[in-house]
Amino acid sequence: MFGRDKASQALGIELVSAGDGTAVVRMKVTAAMVNGHGMTHGGFVFLLADTAFACACNSLGPVTVSAGADVAFLRPTAEGDVLEARAQERATSGRSGIYDVTVTRDGDVVAEFRGRSRVISPGRPQ
Repeated sequence: MFGRDKASQALGIELVSAGDGTAVVRMKVTAAMVNGHGMTHGGFVFLLADTAFACACNSLGPVTVSAGADVAFLRPTAEGDVLEARAQERATSGRSGIYDVTVTRDGDVVAEFRGRSRVISPGRPQ
């Protein structure tokens, strides 16, 4: 799935690992990702977390999409920072799942993301 994700790849997001309902991705903040306050635009932080979420929930086999997500921004980041997002499955029931993603910079938490997934193709035990 990540190999076909042109949006994430265009932003330089690197897939570090994915499997068993987990994933790790990284991205270096570029000048094009900074808002008028000189901080990383929240949309790019959300996108990084969402990419980790997508890789984690699709690592289990069937096609899975987002049913919704929320993010809490805790610290600002800036151009040149390398952000890492670590996603982990928390719970599943039927075709629905909940995943938590922590975004860090040099080990400091900068955002927490919770995604809700929905399996749309067969293959995973219900």
